[in-house]
Amino acid sequence: MTTYIHELKAWPAFQWSQEKLAGTLAHVRHRQGRLLGRMDGLGFPLRNEANFQTLTEDVVKSSEIEGEVLDKNQVRSSLARHLGIEIGALTPAERDVEGVVEMVLDATGNFGEPLTAERLFGWHAALFPTGRSGMRKIIVGAWRDEKAGSMQVVSGPYFPYDRERVHFEAPEAGRLDRETRSFLDWFNEEREDIDPVVKAGIAHLWFVTIHPFEDGNGRIARAIADMTLARSENTAQRFYSMSSQIRQERNAYYDILESTQKGNLDITEWLDWFLGCLDRAFDGAETILSSVLKKARFWEKHAAARLNDRQREGINRMLNGFEGKLTSSKWAKFAKCSQDTAGRDIDELIKLGILTKDAAGGRSTSYSLVEVD
Repeated sequence: MTTYIHELKAWPAFQWSQEKLAGTLAHVRHRQGRLLGRMDGLGFPLRNEANFQTLTEDVVKSSEIEGEVLDKNQVRSSLARHLGIEIGALTPAERDVEGVVEMVLDATGNFGEPLTAERLFGWHAALFPTGRSGMRKIIVGAWRDEKAGSMQVVSGPYFPYDRERVHFEAPEAGRLDRETRSFLDWFNEEREDIDPVVKAGIAHLWFVTIHPFEDGNGRIARAIADMTLARSENTAQRFYSMSSQIRQERNAYYDILESTQKGNLDITEWLDWFLGCLDRAFDGAETILSSVLKKARFWEKHAAARLNDRQREGINRMLNGFEGKLTSSKWAKFAKCSQDTAGRDIDELIKLGILTKDAAGGRSTSYSLVEVD
């Protein structure tokens, strides 16, 4: 019979090798400092844009890890409203999207505030505004109880041919008051002997292990890690997304999580993986920075162009990563205008040197942005 780490007598006395982690931690901290320094040099508007793009990816990818696909335009609209950013026409966001956004913004925006049971209950209620996870009614805004049965932590299925995989079983519900109190006391304690980045990795693992809610534990654990990383940087603005990187490495994430749960209380391997994942997340920040600078150069070049609101929205959609090819039909749909109006908008942008017609013509006519040097 498998024994999990939360069943060990010394639980939760985690141990790790400072010596084995020292090199990786120093490297990660150096990259973290360099990234923040570069972002500070961008200026306020570009930092806000980078923060906005990062948070969008973070919200979308954190849900994808759990097999839930959110509408990216709804996420962008919700974030824009909360952050006071002008992005043109806003897509109405559903309540579950608003809830994820509110949780992430509270975790990172109020990173200095204590983490309490009530705060966690609020996050959980925001994630499940209807009181249901899919078709299943769940306990919302409170710890799970014995009626839910044994809590198995599973991944998948993500595709029709996938099978669910059980990684470990969480502590029984009767232990949750004691377990969560122990976790929150540790999390809120000021400790100089644990680097804040290492603390983010421990907090993620600890919360996932106790799994106090019926659903949403993974997303909340990642929000807690982001909150701790924000504390390590003393800024609410996010310029890299751990959730996006974990999404890319989802199989490895569940593998290391499972092996750690079935091991002992030496979590050096988990922390080494977490630090490595964070290091790779910094690479994603380069992509976001490149996108932000490209967008800034584009609008600088075309600052004098007289564009209507539909044209500005269409261009911004393309700059933000328009899915598929732009056609006049798609333009008419998102701009809520006639096909003739869409055609005139596009023709004007071609004359201004902003759009160009793609090589394929006829019924498959599509358009691309003219690259800015």
